[in-house]
Amino acid sequence: MMLSSGLFLFFLLHCGVQAKEFRVVHKGIPGTLTHRIYLKNSEGVPISPFHDIPLKVRDGVYNMIVEIPRWTNAKYETTKEVELNPIIQDTKLYDGVRTVRYVDNIFPYHGYMWNYGAFPQTWEDPDFIDPHTGVGGDNDPVDVIEIGKHVGFVGEVKQVKVLGVLALLDKDETDWKVMVIDINDPLAPFLNDIEDVQNELPGLLAASRDFFRNYKFPQSGRYNTFGFDGKWQGRDFTENILEETHGKWKELLDRKEKGKIMTENVTNKNSPFYIKSKEAQKLVRNNPDYEPDKSPDPPASLQRVHHVTRSVSEPVCAAKDQAVCEAA
Repeated sequence: MMLSSGLFLFFLLHCGVQAKEFRVVHKGIPGTLTHRIYLKNSEGVPISPFHDIPLKVRDGVYNMIVEIPRWTNAKYETTKEVELNPIIQDTKLYDGVRTVRYVDNIFPYHGYMWNYGAFPQTWEDPDFIDPHTGVGGDNDPVDVIEIGKHVGFVGEVKQVKVLGVLALLDKDETDWKVMVIDINDPLAPFLNDIEDVQNELPGLLAASRDFFRNYKFPQSGRYNTFGFDGKWQGRDFTENILEETHGKWKELLDRKEKGKIMTENVTNKNSPFYIKSKEAQKLVRNNPDYEPDKSPDPPASLQRVHHVTRSVSEPVCAAKDQAVCEAA
């Protein structure tokens, strides 16, 4: 049975199994500048996905927030500019008009090939020159790509384990891309470090790097570059990066002057911009009602598939089958 674009959007925004302590609340019209997705805790209090969800669940297990479900194009992200940091669809200027942003289809992919999102309570500080890349951070939470079999939904909070990281350099900014897997995924027991991904899912590392090199090319005309010559780094290195960016987030949260990044939160009582639950509820109520029936169809340009010069160079055979691969 084929789903209409409206029903498909509804499924991606609402369906799935959410971590029991969080639920999503939609405001405005999906596919427009009014749409905002807030998170509430188990007590029904609105929270900030940036500041109120712990980075770590326990040793080796982290929280991630799904912003873009696998195989979709709408560029949702946790906003920094609005109190409580709701998830919104990113914007872009098209013919001089600001409208919501979609990521182009780069052959052979449709949208994003994984559940894409962010780690809470992390921040890539633009003023901190990373010794590994030589440039500052991109001013956002650390990005996550979750490679499990289940398609997530916008605002879902997944518990994941870290596998490795790619050092993307985007316009002279460090933009870490951390690969993880849902701890409930059937493959999770077999994936503990980045080498395991190549063994169990041959080709995924190369394809993921290929995507990040090319995905902005149709609109910008440029390819992204990488630190470490494009080589994936392992779990231990990645967890050190997360600890470092978690420390930078703590510094951000403690800033006493209100800046461009909103730090209102309901759990960190000693932070300058801690707010009570009544104020958080008011911030959510001040948004227009959720009206999914008024959602416009995605732009026709999303039907197009762009072909760009490929960069995949890693072997696509699993290591355990390498002899067979070379013989072929």
